[in-house]
Amino acid sequence: MRVVISIGGSVLAPQLDPERVERHAAVIESLATEGCELGIVVGGGGVARDYINAARDLGANEVQLDQLGIDVTRINARLLIAALGPRVDPKPAHTYEDAGDSIRRGDVSVMGGVSPGQTTDAVAAALAEYVNADLLIYATSVDGVYNTDPNVESTAEKYGSLSASDLVDVIGDIEMNAGASAPVDLLAAKLIERSKMRTIVLDGTDPSRIEAAALRGEHSGTDIVPGGTDDDPSYWAQR
Repeated sequence: MRVVISIGGSVLAPQLDPERVERHAAVIESLATEGCELGIVVGGGGVARDYINAARDLGANEVQLDQLGIDVTRINARLLIAALGPRVDPKPAHTYEDAGDSIRRGDVSVMGGVSPGQTTDAVAAALAEYVNADLLIYATSVDGVYNTDPNVESTAEKYGSLSASDLVDVIGDIEMNAGASAPVDLLAAKLIERSKMRTIVLDGTDPSRIEAAALRGEHSGTDIVPGGTDDDPSYWAQR
Protein backbone atom coordinates (compact mmCIF):
# COMPACT_ATOMS: atom_id res chain seq x y z
CA MET A 1 0.00 0.00 0.00
CA ARG A 2 1.37 3.39 -0.98
CA VAL A 3 0.54 6.21 1.45
CA VAL A 4 1.34 9.91 1.46
CA ILE A 5 1.18 11.54 4.90
CA SER A 6 1.08 15.30 5.38
CA ILE A 7 2.25 16.27 8.86
CA GLY A 8 1.58 19.87 9.79
CA GLY A 9 4.46 21.84 11.25
CA SER A 10 2.24 22.68 14.23
CA VAL A 11 1.80 18.93 14.76
CA LEU A 12 5.41 17.81 14.34
CA ALA A 13 7.24 20.73 15.88
CA PRO A 14 5.10 23.36 17.65
CA GLN A 15 8.23 23.68 19.77
CA LEU A 16 11.57 21.93 19.30
CA ASP A 17 10.70 18.73 21.19
CA PRO A 18 12.87 15.75 20.17
CA GLU A 19 10.51 13.29 21.87
CA ARG A 20 7.55 14.47 19.78
CA VAL A 21 9.56 14.09 16.58
CA GLU A 22 10.76 10.66 17.68
CA ARG A 23 7.18 9.49 18.28
CA HIS A 24 6.17 10.48 14.76
CA ALA A 25 9.31 8.86 13.37
CA ALA A 26 8.51 5.63 15.23
CA VAL A 27 5.07 5.47 13.58
CA ILE A 28 6.56 6.07 10.14
CA GLU A 29 9.12 3.30 10.72
CA SER A 30 6.35 0.98 11.92
CA LEU A 31 4.30 1.64 8.78
CA ALA A 32 7.35 0.96 6.62
CA THR A 33 7.93 -2.31 8.47
CA GLU A 34 4.31 -3.25 7.76
CA GLY A 35 5.03 -2.87 4.06
CA CYS A 36 3.71 0.64 3.36
CA GLU A 37 5.49 2.68 0.74
CA LEU A 38 5.65 6.16 2.20
CA GLY A 39 5.93 9.76 1.14
CA ILE A 40 5.94 12.29 3.98
CA VAL A 41 5.28 16.00 3.51
CA VAL A 42 6.13 18.29 6.44
CA GLY A 43 4.72 21.77 7.00
CA GLY A 44 6.32 24.86 8.49
CA GLY A 45 3.89 25.63 11.31
CA GLY A 46 4.29 28.54 13.67
CA VAL A 47 8.03 28.86 13.07
CA ALA A 48 7.42 29.53 9.38
CA ARG A 49 4.75 32.08 10.21
CA ASP A 50 7.12 33.87 12.61
CA TYR A 51 9.81 34.16 9.95
CA ILE A 52 7.31 35.22 7.29
CA ASN A 53 5.83 37.92 9.52
CA ALA A 54 9.28 39.26 10.38
CA ALA A 55 10.35 39.27 6.73
CA ARG A 56 7.12 41.00 5.71
CA ASP A 57 7.87 43.77 8.21
CA LEU A 58 11.31 44.06 6.59
CA GLY A 59 9.73 44.62 3.17
CA ALA A 60 10.04 41.18 1.55
CA ASN A 61 7.68 40.51 -1.34
CA GLU A 62 5.24 37.60 -1.46
CA VAL A 63 7.49 35.30 -3.48
CA GLN A 64 10.34 35.91 -1.04
CA LEU A 65 7.98 35.16 1.83
CA ASP A 66 6.91 31.90 0.19
CA GLN A 67 10.53 30.91 -0.36
CA LEU A 68 11.29 31.59 3.29
CA GLY A 69 8.37 29.37 4.31
CA ILE A 70 9.64 26.62 2.00
CA ASP A 71 13.06 26.81 3.65
CA VAL A 72 11.48 26.29 7.08
CA THR A 73 9.47 23.27 5.88
CA ARG A 74 12.68 21.72 4.58
CA ILE A 75 14.37 22.29 7.92
CA ASN A 76 11.46 20.50 9.59
CA ALA A 77 11.83 17.72 7.01
CA ARG A 78 15.51 17.37 7.94
CA LEU A 79 14.54 17.22 11.61
CA LEU A 80 12.22 14.29 10.93
CA ILE A 81 14.83 12.59 8.71
CA ALA A 82 17.31 12.80 11.58
CA ALA A 83 14.93 10.72 13.71
CA LEU A 84 14.34 8.06 11.06
CA GLY A 85 16.46 4.98 10.49
CA PRO A 86 18.12 3.58 7.37
CA ARG A 87 14.82 3.26 5.48
CA VAL A 88 14.68 7.01 4.80
CA ASP A 89 16.21 8.96 1.94
CA PRO A 90 18.80 11.04 3.84
CA LYS A 91 17.98 14.30 2.07
CA PRO A 92 14.64 16.08 1.67
CA ALA A 93 13.14 15.75 -1.80
CA HIS A 94 12.87 19.08 -3.58
CA THR A 95 10.72 17.84 -6.47
CA TYR A 96 7.95 15.31 -7.02
CA GLU A 97 10.28 13.38 -9.30
CA ASP A 98 12.88 13.06 -6.53
CA ALA A 99 10.26 11.93 -4.03
CA GLY A 100 8.74 9.46 -6.48
CA ASP A 101 12.13 7.95 -7.28
CA SER A 102 12.85 7.47 -3.56
CA ILE A 103 9.48 5.85 -2.90
CA ARG A 104 9.77 3.50 -5.87
CA ARG A 105 13.17 2.25 -4.78
CA GLY A 106 11.78 1.46 -1.32
CA ASP A 107 12.92 4.46 0.71
CA VAL A 108 10.73 6.69 2.82
CA SER A 109 10.79 10.11 1.16
CA VAL A 110 10.42 13.23 3.29
CA MET A 111 9.88 16.65 1.74
CA GLY A 112 8.67 20.13 2.56
CA GLY A 113 7.48 22.81 0.20
CA VAL A 114 8.20 22.88 -3.52
CA SER A 115 7.42 26.23 -5.10
CA PRO A 116 6.05 29.68 -4.19
CA GLY A 117 2.28 29.94 -4.16
CA GLN A 118 1.77 26.33 -3.13
CA THR A 119 1.23 25.17 0.45
CA THR A 120 2.39 21.81 1.77
CA ASP A 121 -1.30 20.80 1.79
CA ALA A 122 -1.24 21.05 -2.00
CA VAL A 123 2.22 19.46 -2.20
CA ALA A 124 0.92 16.38 -0.39
CA ALA A 125 -2.09 16.08 -2.71
CA ALA A 126 0.09 16.56 -5.79
CA LEU A 127 2.64 14.01 -4.56
CA ALA A 128 -0.13 11.49 -3.85
CA GLU A 129 -1.42 11.96 -7.39
CA TYR A 130 2.08 11.80 -8.89
CA VAL A 131 2.99 8.48 -7.23
CA ASN A 132 -0.54 7.04 -7.62
CA ALA A 133 -0.91 6.58 -3.86
CA ASP A 134 -3.65 4.41 -2.38
CA LEU A 135 -4.26 6.82 0.48
CA LEU A 136 -3.54 10.40 1.50
CA ILE A 137 -3.56 11.32 5.19
CA TYR A 138 -3.57 14.86 6.57
CA ALA A 139 -2.30 14.83 10.16
CA THR A 140 -3.41 18.23 11.42
CA SER A 141 -4.05 19.92 14.76
CA VAL A 142 -7.81 19.67 14.09
CA ASP A 143 -9.71 16.38 14.34
CA GLY A 144 -11.33 16.51 10.91
CA VAL A 145 -13.19 18.78 8.51
CA TYR A 146 -15.85 21.07 9.96
CA ASN A 147 -18.50 23.21 8.32
CA THR A 148 -16.68 26.24 9.69
CA ASP A 149 -13.51 26.91 11.64
CA PRO A 150 -13.95 25.26 15.09
CA ASN A 151 -11.35 27.63 16.50
CA VAL A 152 -13.63 30.53 15.62
CA GLU A 153 -17.14 29.05 15.95
CA SER A 154 -18.03 26.95 19.00
CA THR A 155 -21.04 25.53 17.13
CA ALA A 156 -18.94 24.16 14.25
CA GLU A 157 -20.02 20.65 13.18
CA LYS A 158 -17.62 17.95 12.04
CA TYR A 159 -18.21 15.82 8.95
CA GLY A 160 -17.67 12.09 9.31
CA SER A 161 -17.32 11.76 5.57
CA LEU A 162 -17.47 13.95 2.49
CA SER A 163 -17.28 13.51 -1.25
CA ALA A 164 -14.35 15.24 -2.89
CA SER A 165 -16.63 17.76 -4.57
CA ASP A 166 -18.32 18.54 -1.25
CA LEU A 167 -14.86 19.05 0.29
CA VAL A 168 -14.10 21.69 -2.33
CA ASP A 169 -17.35 23.48 -1.49
CA VAL A 170 -16.79 23.33 2.27
CA ILE A 171 -13.19 24.54 2.09
CA GLY A 172 -14.15 27.29 -0.34
CA ASP A 173 -16.80 28.57 2.08
CA ILE A 174 -14.39 28.47 5.04
CA GLU A 175 -11.64 30.33 3.18
CA MET A 176 -14.08 33.09 2.24
CA ASN A 177 -14.59 33.93 5.92
CA ALA A 178 -11.98 36.38 7.16
CA GLY A 179 -9.87 35.01 10.00
CA ALA A 180 -11.01 31.42 9.48
CA SER A 181 -8.72 28.57 8.55
CA ALA A 182 -9.39 25.14 7.09
CA PRO A 183 -7.55 21.86 7.81
CA VAL A 184 -6.56 21.66 4.12
CA ASP A 185 -6.50 24.47 1.59
CA LEU A 186 -8.64 24.90 -1.51
CA LEU A 187 -5.95 23.92 -4.02
CA ALA A 188 -5.36 20.67 -2.12
CA ALA A 189 -9.10 19.97 -2.12
CA LYS A 190 -9.28 20.53 -5.88
CA LEU A 191 -6.31 18.21 -6.47
CA ILE A 192 -7.99 15.53 -4.34
CA GLU A 193 -11.14 15.93 -6.41
CA ARG A 194 -9.21 15.74 -9.69
CA SER A 195 -7.18 12.68 -8.75
CA LYS A 196 -10.05 10.86 -7.00
CA MET A 197 -7.67 10.30 -4.09
CA ARG A 198 -9.01 8.53 -1.00
CA THR A 199 -8.14 10.91 1.84
CA ILE A 200 -8.38 11.08 5.63
CA VAL A 201 -8.15 14.26 7.68
CA LEU A 202 -7.43 13.62 11.36
CA ASP A 203 -5.84 14.96 14.53
CA GLY A 204 -2.23 13.89 14.25
CA THR A 205 -0.96 15.27 17.54
CA ASP A 206 -1.02 11.65 18.78
CA PRO A 207 0.90 9.85 16.01
CA SER A 208 -0.65 6.48 16.85
CA ARG A 209 -3.82 7.80 15.16
CA ILE A 210 -1.91 8.06 11.90
CA GLU A 211 -0.84 4.44 12.16
CA ALA A 212 -4.38 3.17 12.89
CA ALA A 213 -5.79 5.15 9.97
CA ALA A 214 -3.14 3.98 7.50
CA LEU A 215 -3.16 0.31 8.46
CA ARG A 216 -6.84 -0.27 9.23
CA GLY A 217 -8.80 2.82 8.24
CA GLU A 218 -9.63 3.40 11.91
CA HIS A 219 -9.93 7.04 12.93
CA SER A 220 -12.30 9.65 14.34
CA GLY A 221 -11.56 12.27 11.68
CA THR A 222 -13.12 12.84 8.27
CA ASP A 223 -13.09 10.46 5.30
CA ILE A 224 -12.91 12.05 1.86
CA VAL A 225 -14.33 9.48 -0.55
CA PRO A 226 -14.24 10.64 -4.20
CA GLY A 227 -16.90 9.41 -6.57
CA GLY A 228 -16.27 5.93 -7.91
CA THR A 229 -14.14 4.93 -4.91
CA ASP A 230 -16.76 3.92 -2.37
CA ASP A 231 -14.97 0.69 -1.44
CA ASP A 232 -12.30 0.74 1.24
CA PRO A 233 -8.74 0.06 0.05
CA SER A 234 -8.28 -3.70 -0.28
CA TYR A 235 -5.28 -3.47 2.02
CA TRP A 236 -7.54 -2.73 4.99
CA ALA A 237 -9.59 -5.89 4.40
CA GLN A 238 -6.41 -7.94 4.92
CA ARG A 239 -5.66 -6.51 8.33
